[in-house]
Amino acid sequence: MAKRAPATAAKTRQGVASGVPKRQTKPRKGAGGRATHDVGGLSFGAIDRSEHDLALWEKRTDAMQRLLTSPGNRAFSVDGLRRVIEDYGEQVYDRTTYYEKWIRALRNLVVEQELLTRAEVETRMGEVRERHAKRGRRISKAKIPW
Repeated sequence: MAKRAPATAAKTRQGVASGVPKRQTKPRKGAGGRATHDVGGLSFGAIDRSEHDLALWEKRTDAMQRLLTSPGNRAFSVDGLRRVIEDYGEQVYDRTTYYEKWIRALRNLVVEQELLTRAEVETRMGEVRERHAKRGRRISKAKIPW
């Protein structure tokens, strides 16, 4: 992987002087102007409060988030992750689980911050899918939109 210029410098060259992408938070339909992620007090049914073991991919998502936002690495901030998640449209936000939101945000931010290119991420995911298929594991054919 080639060393890239810091993301802030690249964004400044692109005309975003602050280095912070413009928020794209969308309002939730029928919620009085609330943002998509602002669901507190809305009727979404009962909350499952039971404890459950995390799947391996969920544990890895949590570990990646901690590594990428830790003071020693600081590839991006938790606020950056929150911005990406809060900018999801209503349908995406409502149909994805907690860790699905986080892994998608991590993927998008490593590209946004120029740690990896989109092609590098897609190539690596193709390699992982192929390896799992050879081992007889079930592979999702779903494409996760950027």
